[in-house]
Amino acid sequence: MPKPKAAKPPRGPHAASTPAKADSLPAWPQFKPPLPVVELTPELHPSTPKIATIASFFPKSLCREYVTFFKTLPLQTTPGRPKRGEAVRVNDRFQVDDAVFASRLWESTGLKEALVGNEDARSLWGGEPVGLNPNIRVYRYSKGQYFDCHYDDSSNLILNAELPVPVRTTWTLLLYLTSSAEGCVGGETVFYPNDRKLRSEEIAVSLETGTLLLHKHGDDCLLHEGREVKAGEKWVLRTDLCVKR
Repeated sequence: MPKPKAAKPPRGPHAASTPAKADSLPAWPQFKPPLPVVELTPELHPSTPKIATIASFFPKSLCREYVTFFKTLPLQTTPGRPKRGEAVRVNDRFQVDDAVFASRLWESTGLKEALVGNEDARSLWGGEPVGLNPNIRVYRYSKGQYFDCHYDDSSNLILNAELPVPVRTTWTLLLYLTSSAEGCVGGETVFYPNDRKLRSEEIAVSLETGTLLLHKHGDDCLLHEGREVKAGEKWVLRTDLCVKR
């Protein structure tokens, strides 16, 4: 039985998640206060080296500003019936190809230094980290919405149009912008290390406002799900770590 995967972005002029064109890129809020506000340290999960978190990646004030901004974006609800081999996802989303914003997230937040600042970086991240996927995704999960069990694929792409760098994505990055502090109940990201959904084996990562969750994807991806939101709204900013091919 094939592994359920996250749905591929629909294409076409009326696709719900077609990336925005260059002439309609969002005016992302500035990083105020200047980032990082604390020293960023990736913490590997005690149960597996395939999951890591970075606390206080965004301060709560910046999370609030980004949520306010995200509410102005043209979010589209994902189709309720997935294609064959795709996991059921019920949420509202927006995506855009924005290399400049991806570069800001990498260069101007302290993330680059946090991920390349140790001698084990290449082995941990699957190669030499050089940036983030310019395909930026915004997710909103309202009450009753969820993302069923699935695996995240790796992608090959080219960074930097002027000095092209062939890269592949190795880790998913999810920035939590809301949590129980903002009234969001549920919505945990839950991993199953043995490719089967058993509560006795689950690794549940609770929402923490401003925390960046990283998890390995591609061939080494753990089966995982986004649990149903019971109340409030779960807001997430998504991109991927890129390493040299």
